[in-house]
Amino acid sequence: MSGFGILKQPKPFYLIFFLEFWERFGYYGVQAIVTLYFVKHLGYSEQQSFAVFGSFFALVFGLAMVGGWLGDKVIGTKRTIILGMLTLLSGYTFLTIANKETIFIALAMIVAGNGLFKANPSSLLSKCYKQDDARLDGAFTMYYMAINMGSFVSMSITPIIASYYGWNQAFSLSAIGLACALLNYWVQRRSLQHVKSEAGDQDLNIKFLILTIIGVVATVFLISFLLKHATITNVAVAVISLGGIGLFLKNAFQQKGKARARMLVALVLIVQGIIFFVLYGQMPTSLTFFAVHNVNNHLLGFNINPASYQVLNPLIILLASPLLAVVYTKIKMSHPTKFALGMTFCAGAFLLMYFVRFAATNNLVSPAWMVGTYLLQSVGELLVSALGVAMVAQLCPRNMAGFAMGVWFLTSMIAGPISAKVASLSSPASGVVASAHSSLLTYSNVFTNIGLFTCAVSALMWVAVPALNRLIRDENVEDEAVLSEAELGLEEAI
Repeated sequence: MSGFGILKQPKPFYLIFFLEFWERFGYYGVQAIVTLYFVKHLGYSEQQSFAVFGSFFALVFGLAMVGGWLGDKVIGTKRTIILGMLTLLSGYTFLTIANKETIFIALAMIVAGNGLFKANPSSLLSKCYKQDDARLDGAFTMYYMAINMGSFVSMSITPIIASYYGWNQAFSLSAIGLACALLNYWVQRRSLQHVKSEAGDQDLNIKFLILTIIGVVATVFLISFLLKHATITNVAVAVISLGGIGLFLKNAFQQKGKARARMLVALVLIVQGIIFFVLYGQMPTSLTFFAVHNVNNHLLGFNINPASYQVLNPLIILLASPLLAVVYTKIKMSHPTKFALGMTFCAGAFLLMYFVRFAATNNLVSPAWMVGTYLLQSVGELLVSALGVAMVAQLCPRNMAGFAMGVWFLTSMIAGPISAKVASLSSPASGVVASAHSSLLTYSNVFTNIGLFTCAVSALMWVAVPALNRLIRDENVEDEAVLSEAELGLEEAI
């Protein structure tokens, strides 16, 4: 598919592509610097900052399914997208003037806006094509790339603006990004006139719209409360997670024979997905603060903002995606093999940090160590995150594929509070100022333990690969699952 078929796409594709680009530009700009902002500007401890981010991360993913339901069944996909963008723009704008007391309202607006927006552009994109349209794979491939392009540009600029011009100016970039998204939608809106969801095909129900807006406002205040009280958020996440996993197990045990075995294997992969997202959550938390305390951020006469290392993640994904696509044409690997390999790369990313204790000069190490860690972690992400949902869909009966994918996306929600707890292991207790030597050893030990745990998980995965391959190849299982076009598009992106 030359150039991913981008020049052959229908007009709505270009609207949705830039819509996703600018929305992700806004979100990742905040993610890049928010933990540093809490510590350096608002005076929170690192542990408090990590707890807030863990709750923020969990709630962003936890509300995505609600936004998808509103788009499909209540007010329509396009109206939900617009409401989500307006809520996000309000949140980012408020963030530029927020203080220690009002910051949680601003973050809650961002969570609510993400919840409204997140699931709907991809749903809208799928409606732009007929079921057998050969362009669909390329469209979802480029859609996936828009996410990484938006995060790359945002993470490249936002930390630099924060360093030289201040936090408020840095957050204003996110607001500008959402303003661009709204402008893009307004200019190209006519191209979407024929693309409608079940609810969007109906005349606007003012009552439903008012109730939705009231619900959004109430949700903002509820989320603001939850962000201030991480313990309550953790309990809520645990209840929702146990409910989702329990329902998955119930459905699994209602199956028979190999169908049941396949679903239980899918559950194992879901647990490993949680582990991956816990590792991913270290980027804006413990890895960023390792760069603050123990990395020599002066290179070739330039000062590197510690948050800027996060840009390596989308950059490596953009560069490695076509390379991996070539590798896949030369070396045939099953999904379980790729998944196990991805977890091995993730383990290596943290095991690498064991050696920083020997490489430090005056308790500072070269930025090259951050590059190495992000390289391994990002390649692992390509092999785990993009393929995880496809593998789960393959292992579950076709009539449960949507539910199974919903449980997979629940992994990010579960991982939020856990990643915060893991990151807190590397930070000193509140009010304690650790020496550079002490922090170097602490980070090295914590990262090594993370790596060893992930290494054990990947070893178990390698042992299970032959059995997983047999289960996936088995053609005798009734209602054998197949990949949807959207998932094929995501897979092709790597």
